[in-house]
Amino acid sequence: MGLSKLNGLYREVILDHSSHPHHKHHLSQTTNKITIKNPTCGDVINIEIKLSKTGLIEDIGFTGDGCTISQSSASMMTDAVIGKSQSQALHMAKTFSDMVIGKSHSQTDLDQLQDAAILSSIMSFPARIKCATLAWWALQRVLLGEKNINEKGA
Repeated sequence: MGLSKLNGLYREVILDHSSHPHHKHHLSQTTNKITIKNPTCGDVINIEIKLSKTGLIEDIGFTGDGCTISQSSASMMTDAVIGKSQSQALHMAKTFSDMVIGKSHSQTDLDQLQDAAILSSIMSFPARIKCATLAWWALQRVLLGEKNINEKGA
């Protein structure tokens, strides 16, 4: 497959997650929730999680408004972390944050990100890195027990 076809496929996956986001809804029962805002661009992500008694992410939902990148990244993130332990999800969030700024990780770590791994190319667009990482930062913070945050340049 040529590079232009591959880039087209990536764009289609991103647009599909943005147009038809997975897990974009409020949860009826939550154990953890957070709202994180990026005032520089106006993106807002609300993350709600239901943890099982054993600490697995039993259910996750997000709401909020933002650009195509932030909304598709949130959709991809929810797909990737559902069913994972808190420590696995935190590791995945770290992997994602590192990936989008060009830091290397093992292929095994990148594979755990599922569709979100395609956002690695976002590092070519520094202004969009904040958009891609907003949901992942919210995930980290909600799992660490932090409260709502207004990001200063998230």
